[in-house]
Amino acid sequence: MNDEMKYIKAVRLYNTPDGGCDFEIGKIPTVTPMDVTTFWVQNHVDKYEKAAHPAPRRQYVVTLKGSLEFKVTNGKAFLIEPGIILIAEDTTGQGHTWELIKGETWERLYIPLAANAENHFIADY
Repeated sequence: MNDEMKYIKAVRLYNTPDGGCDFEIGKIPTVTPMDVTTFWVQNHVDKYEKAAHPAPRRQYVVTLKGSLEFKVTNGKAFLIEPGIILIAEDTTGQGHTWELIKGETWERLYIPLAANAENHFIADY
């Protein structure tokens, strides 16, 4: 098994000291047990998601259908699409925004991390 097959691409949203939000690109290892609490699927958009918002909890967000552009408070942006795991850890402050750029709906799986759980994120440097 080559090294590339041992990981899945991930993007982590996190809080900045000034109350903003930023992101980093990286990966998470495959075949690694994750300490999570539950999961659910969603294909509609809640009202709070239509404006800048922090994540409601630390969670993995797995996109099943759709492509989105996420923006953080400093104006930088990144793409989330099937095959890229979003790790949302920007739970305070101004938060982030997103826009569906491909597809009719965003189908996703939310998997909250257990309290104080390791996120297993490895940043690309």
